[in-house]
Amino acid sequence: MVTRTQDHNETGRTFLARARDYLAQDDLLQASEKGWGAAARMVKAAAEQRGWSHNGHRDLYSAINRLAAETEDPRLRTLFDSASALHANFYEGWMPAEMVAASLDQVGELVEKLDALTGGAPE
Repeated sequence: MVTRTQDHNETGRTFLARARDYLAQDDLLQASEKGWGAAARMVKAAAEQRGWSHNGHRDLYSAINRLAAETEDPRLRTLFDSASALHANFYEGWMPAEMVAASLDQVGELVEKLDALTGGAPE
């Protein structure tokens, strides 16, 4: 049986792969939103595992802040900020492709870090 933590984790990694596919197709809006979704779902996975609320943007920011403190890794905040910029870009469309690509790389780093914190997906 797949737990909610595992579901968020798997979905986060799937969204990151889709974001990269959209980027390759030059669909920057969808790449941006899937990048945000990947980050959000990974934060949800870590929050779910710890019994923390994760039902909205405020909760996600609180969770990433707590995770940064827990792991003594302040870079988690910076990486999540890049994901947030992608979320805004979905609505505004102001980021050039190079910036979307760089932000997706940062989301990829966040996904790896949070994947390690949650124990990854089931076999």
